[in-house]
Amino acid sequence: MDFGSPLFWVAFGQIILADILLSGDNAIVIALAARSLPPEQQKRAIIIGSGAAIVMRTLLTLVAAQLLMLPWLKLVGAVLLIYVGVTLLLPENDDHASDESKAKGSMAAAIRTILIADLVMSLDNVIAVAAAAKGSTFLLIMGLAISIPLMIYGSSFLLKIIERFPMIVWIGAALLGFIAGEIALTDPVILPWVEQQAQSLNLSAHTLAQLAGLVGAAFVVLISMFLLRRHKAAAL
Repeated sequence: MDFGSPLFWVAFGQIILADILLSGDNAIVIALAARSLPPEQQKRAIIIGSGAAIVMRTLLTLVAAQLLMLPWLKLVGAVLLIYVGVTLLLPENDDHASDESKAKGSMAAAIRTILIADLVMSLDNVIAVAAAAKGSTFLLIMGLAISIPLMIYGSSFLLKIIERFPMIVWIGAALLGFIAGEIALTDPVILPWVEQQAQSLNLSAHTLAQLAGLVGAAFVVLISMFLLRRHKAAAL
């Protein structure tokens, strides 16, 4: 694709728009995972988590189309996202550990949470960027490069908002549940069944996936509330 052609700049604009829209989910996860860390460690977690996410996106871009066709992969990914969503809402245990070991454990836990969520969500995200690039390696690299500051600065901005409005943590966890519900219904194993059910209910497959997303969001919130009550009861 010629650098000076209108098609190049149209594709470039599409990639920027896709990055802005798709990096938001990743930024939310990074901010939620880093929120419980000390301020000096939050920046490290954001940089490490964002960097690792970009590396995964780069690798996944090469094989994303094939990966998305693998059976059960999206179902497993949906389960992992629900796990991450619930984990973000639960308090950290290990009250008897030293401050140093707590810090190391919290940092490792935050990065692990970021990697799991990014791995699952990037499967779909890289498809959009790769499609917008229209086979141009330069545009593909530019898209990946642009997503780095979007995630880093987006996460830092969201962290400040979360400090002022802690309720956003619940909204972010519910968002992960919503994404999990949507991802699950697009797995090749159950997609024919989903399309059949959507037709019988006179709904589109997309609408049914959104309904599944709402169920996933509600599940994350409800199971987290249940586990939090059990935790409080055990602490008494």
